[in-house]
Amino acid sequence: MSNSDEHEVTTRAILRHWQTRGPNDRLAHLVKDTWRGLTRAFQMRLSEHAVSFGHWVFLRILWENDGLTLSRLSDEAGLMAPTAFSAIKAMERLGYVTRRQQPDSKKKVYIFLTEKGLALRDRLVPLAEEVNRVALAGAPPEDIEATRRTLLLMVANLARDELEMAQTQRKMPSTRELAGHGAPHLDEVP
Repeated sequence: MSNSDEHEVTTRAILRHWQTRGPNDRLAHLVKDTWRGLTRAFQMRLSEHAVSFGHWVFLRILWENDGLTLSRLSDEAGLMAPTAFSAIKAMERLGYVTRRQQPDSKKKVYIFLTEKGLALRDRLVPLAEEVNRVALAGAPPEDIEATRRTLLLMVANLARDELEMAQTQRKMPSTRELAGHGAPHLDEVP
């Protein structure tokens, strides 16, 4: 089965799910499948310009705030520093970014867009806007606004919850911890 056929089968299964079981399923699943659809639609468009979705995430952040440290950039992207480092190295090889130290801080390395990285903005942002138009086609403006308000409320509620969890010493475990290197196994939890 070709990659295209696999995608079609997966897409049809998701649509079937939401047409039959969807109205009674959890909102988190609907948001996940919506995110998946948005991401795939955008990835297809980005691939026409030989840009990966992972690189888009960092480009978008740097277009708004160029010259961030790797730590800050990974925080902004919501990714672990090693993942961000790998992406930045690849973007540097592609000529999208450069890493350099500032005269006032020899310890920290800052990530800056190159001319090539800056120029991508004019080609890629319209693609993101197109995906949003496709996704929202046929939705009344008042529904779009209600969805936006609800999603913003959800983001705020979940951010508060994460802060509260962190204050009680609960933290997001790393993949390594979840794989059994330091995290309790489910059968060990009281």
